[in-house]
Amino acid sequence: CAALVCWRFFFFFFQAEDGIRDLVRSRGLGDVYKRQVLARLADFPGPVVLAVNKVDRIADKTRLLPFLEEMARKRAFGGVVPLAARQGDNVAALERVIAGLLPVGERLFPEDQVTTASERFLAAELVREKLTRLLREELPYALTVDIERFVEEGRLTRISAVIWVERETQKGIVIGEGGATLREAGRQARQALERLLDRKVFLQTWVKVREGWSDDERALRSLGYGDPGTV
Repeated sequence: CAALVCWRFFFFFFQAEDGIRDLVRSRGLGDVYKRQVLARLADFPGPVVLAVNKVDRIADKTRLLPFLEEMARKRAFGGVVPLAARQGDNVAALERVIAGLLPVGERLFPEDQVTTASERFLAAELVREKLTRLLREELPYALTVDIERFVEEGRLTRISAVIWVERETQKGIVIGEGGATLREAGRQARQALERLLDRKVFLQTWVKVREGWSDDERALRSLGYGDPGTV
């Protein structure tokens, strides 16, 4: 038997086999602790969920009914869920019960705000994501994207993105044979940006080499990473 107080909720866990065994004894193994926990619940204002675990160890499930009826007489629970947690049986039901009892909190951001990141940042991340998916194992370890230009002209947004690598050999990998890899990454990123921004996007990409940029504090700051070692 175990109890967990969490903010406005009280989670009461009980092993099914202990509960059934206690019913046929004048003083069962978990009976004292069970009474202590239930006594604490008397003045608890929030909802209480009773999770009866390890029901897989009870061959005859009808034997659970007297225990559940006994608990229901002692307290009005927000939910009673028999489950076998290790096997994953009925865990989803417990999650649904808990989710249904959670209060709706105040909005941390406006309803129409989907992210705290800037559009420039999202543009850089989308280009990097498409390169990551296309290159897979060939992806250079030191690869980043810097947005040099982001200009809105009515229903058109012009974006210039520079892809930085550390060696000439990495530059060839990112560009691909005949520019195929870079061209495909740009196409996918442009389409994703148009869906995100809800307007036409003109995206230009270049691949440039800056040796040792990932170990250069000034280079990292100029690329928007801040001081090395900070999050």
